[in-house]
Amino acid sequence: MSERTIALVTGANKGIGYEIAAGLGALGWSIGVGARDEQRRNAAVEKLRAAGVQAFGVPLDVSDDASATAAAQLIEEQAGRLDVLVNNAAITGGMPQEPTGVDPATIRTVVETNVIGVVRVTNAMLPLLRRSAAPRIVNMSSSVGSLTRQSGPDAEQTAGPVSAAYAPSKTFLNAVTLQYVRELSGTNILINVGCPGYVATDLNGFRGVRTPEQGAAIAIKLATLPDDGPTGQFFDDAGVVPW
Repeated sequence: MSERTIALVTGANKGIGYEIAAGLGALGWSIGVGARDEQRRNAAVEKLRAAGVQAFGVPLDVSDDASATAAAQLIEEQAGRLDVLVNNAAITGGMPQEPTGVDPATIRTVVETNVIGVVRVTNAMLPLLRRSAAPRIVNMSSSVGSLTRQSGPDAEQTAGPVSAAYAPSKTFLNAVTLQYVRELSGTNILINVGCPGYVATDLNGFRGVRTPEQGAAIAIKLATLPDDGPTGQFFDDAGVVPW
């Protein structure tokens, strides 16, 4: 069993996920690069290794039960446990998404990845996380999932455009995260939600104003919380985000 801290980052082949993997790897951790595209996954692993990171590829499609199970088996074989899970993989479903015109299939597809995918991967990894002395789960959400901000007078500035799939999927993710917190209270597993801010990635056509490195910072902070750190909270770089 490795003495290094072992982390799995989903959607780690590019963008924010890659920078989370790079940032945690720079701490001397062993990083599982979770991604479904083999070529991009291998390229990311090679790039991380070239930077001195102990990285290994984890074939993972968060929308597939068998894939999540196989990923957990691979990590068990590679490391024997998991210390940190960063659920980063997500999709937008494409825009526009006005509720009066959105295809219900779009909502279903987005929820499958952004919410059910997190449940699927978390449940597959929990037996490995329970073997850790200091397990952490970080769910990458977005402030667009904040009902407080969505219902405020400046919603367009604080919660983005009207969205019937992506934004509600993040609200759903936030709610599911709190249910994990409730069920796992009394354990040493710290579970929190992070918002990376409006980052320029292919998720938004590179329209964001923050770099992937900046977006990764909150995940790295939550992944490295001390044992007496918070759990069941929603953070961005500025502090607590209202639910």
